[in-house]
Amino acid sequence: MLTPEIILERLDNFEPGAKPVSNDNALAGAKLEPGHDHWVRGNGTLKPAAVLVPLVTHEDGLTVLLTKRTEHLNNHAGQISFPGGRVDEADRDARHTALRETEEEIGLGSNAIEVIGRLADYVVGTGYLVSPIVGLVEPPFRLKPHPGEVAEVFEVPLDYVLDPDNFERHSREYEGTERFYYAVTWNDYYIWGATAGMLRHLSSIVWRA
Repeated sequence: MLTPEIILERLDNFEPGAKPVSNDNALAGAKLEPGHDHWVRGNGTLKPAAVLVPLVTHEDGLTVLLTKRTEHLNNHAGQISFPGGRVDEADRDARHTALRETEEEIGLGSNAIEVIGRLADYVVGTGYLVSPIVGLVEPPFRLKPHPGEVAEVFEVPLDYVLDPDNFERHSREYEGTERFYYAVTWNDYYIWGATAGMLRHLSSIVWRA
């Protein structure tokens, strides 16, 4: 069974590096613009964003806290995701963005979160470069989901969603190109796309795969 100590040890020995990761090699073809501090893909600059990967420390094992987005949103409506969003100009860094967005989306304040590390930046097909920040959350805590953004907040056993055998690789055609993505199903929840990709990345760190 995964424990906070195991996660901490693995993250302490992980170096994110400069190159972002992605579900799809074509999407991961981002590059650092010469003379600048931003990444581009094709002709477009990737927009910086950050998410929190909240690991809840229950006595009987760790879970990961996820949200289901409301159906009326313009981007990723109805999808399962980590709390997070686009970097604001006033944000100090990716950690600040992830914690701010988490409080805005689900009402979980930074005082309830112990940040323990980060994963490699992740390229999302919609043109974002996402920094995943990993944090521990100790129960009990109270949530207040934003009614306009979050339809549901739920937890999934971390052992299950980090088990390499539970990931499936799928593909679909998008704008004339075949795109590949990971997915993992738990009960009635279908976790796919960038969220599953970041979990798969965390799985590779934890199990050194």
